[in-house]
Amino acid sequence: MKKSNLVLLKTLAWIACLWPFAVLAWGAVNNTLGADPTAHIELTTGYTTLMLLTIGLGITPLRRVSPRLSWLIKFRRLIGLFAFFYATVHMLAYVGLYAGFSVQSMLEDIAKRRFITMGVTAYLLLIPLALTSTNWAIRKLGGKRWNLLHKLVYAAALCGVIHYWWQVKTGVLLPLPFTVAVIVLLLARPVLTWRQRRKVRPVAV
Repeated sequence: MKKSNLVLLKTLAWIACLWPFAVLAWGAVNNTLGADPTAHIELTTGYTTLMLLTIGLGITPLRRVSPRLSWLIKFRRLIGLFAFFYATVHMLAYVGLYAGFSVQSMLEDIAKRRFITMGVTAYLLLIPLALTSTNWAIRKLGGKRWNLLHKLVYAAALCGVIHYWWQVKTGVLLPLPFTVAVIVLLLARPVLTWRQRRKVRPVAV
């Protein structure tokens, strides 16, 4: 891919990733976030986090299916860091707006409310991924250990989906598209690996 095209796509990716936050900021300034602004912020940031995690999970299978899409790898770190950014805003909104920065309230919520327990777990899984997203971290850890560590994103995505299911009311199917997408993208990895091994397996004479 030409450098100019890559720069254009990255610029568009930045705009797309920042758009939900810009809309929230504009709504907060103009007091147009609805009757429950805190719930709106939580819903938007949580939804965007899951969306970006799902998109990030889709990059590797797409590259394996079509070598022409190998350039997508250049967007994986960007998408992953934006996912962590929205997860952090999501967490801070809970800590500040719901729990009122009360450690006691947060500990009680984590112990009693399972969707919060799962949400905190998902966020904690994302922290080491964000901290080791630099080239320096890759060199220090080594490619094999870095890749192993970053498989935590699978668990984080699953925890995020479960967090969503446990948060919505019974009968609400909003988390279903994410559930299907994440499961398909996770299952695609071993399937594509198996297919690749079959192609390179020597044929017996």
